[in-house]
Amino acid sequence: MTSTPFSLGRTLCAMITPFTSSGALDLDGAQRLADRLVTHGCDGLVLSGTTGESPTTTDAEKRSLISAVREAVGTRATLVAGVGTPDTAHTAALAREAEEAGADALLLVAPYYSRPPQDAIEAYFRETADATGLPVVLYDIPARTGVRVEPDTLLRLAEHPRVVAVKDCSNDFLAAQKVMAGTDLAYYAGCDEHNLALYAVGGAGCVSTVGNVAPSAVRSVLDAFDKGDAAEAMRLQHRLIPLIEAMMAGGLPGTVTAKALLPALGLPSGPVRPPLRPADPHTTAALRETYARLADVGSTPSRR
Repeated sequence: MTSTPFSLGRTLCAMITPFTSSGALDLDGAQRLADRLVTHGCDGLVLSGTTGESPTTTDAEKRSLISAVREAVGTRATLVAGVGTPDTAHTAALAREAEEAGADALLLVAPYYSRPPQDAIEAYFRETADATGLPVVLYDIPARTGVRVEPDTLLRLAEHPRVVAVKDCSNDFLAAQKVMAGTDLAYYAGCDEHNLALYAVGGAGCVSTVGNVAPSAVRSVLDAFDKGDAAEAMRLQHRLIPLIEAMMAGGLPGTVTAKALLPALGLPSGPVRPPLRPADPHTTAALRETYARLADVGSTPSRR
């Protein structure tokens, strides 16, 4: 086991990467969005993750994004930089660049496409963790990578002094609890529908895609639970379900749905980069209607 892990925060947002209308990196927009997210309840931001379109941003853009967001939020929030690639050497190089640019921690997805066995996945994580002095968040999302980070692998990796946390998108709630019970790893729900459930069994918080458009609503669930009001936490999580479903379970990536919603809120987004395509007008209208209903419900008092 590790000692008490580095604190990444509790309500983290998997931030989109804003682009200009021409598709260039919008650093001013990234700063405005980051400031808004932190002001409205996020104590951590994950940059260049899945929602941040990391496969289609360059190494230089990733560095610039970290530097710009750090300038915007200062020390008000932790910055976790996504650096995972299918190539160990490239991943280690990105990790070093993220450290130099001002990241507080690294998000390290399992190597995808080549589908390495568990011993190779473990070696990839260890070699990258050894490349910098930053804490490492392991990202288990087999639906995208094609490989699972098995519980036994996580138990071994927990012994590494810089492996401090897991972003869990495994959809294996039993395995998550097994690793949490046997290690000091801080577990973060990577799927918004699991935010309260994982937190209630000892999770550290969430890395939320929905937080791009509703950061205070996402945070309020965990706030209520921390105050000992489980019923209110449940009510607030249930209030979010229609938006979670619309953004995350409608067949489009969360990046696409978040970027469809943000302009209606007067916030930077810009287009998605190919091969992703923007939401069509019908889907965009439905998303905005769902968000508007959440805002209306949020303005009414609880009926408990």
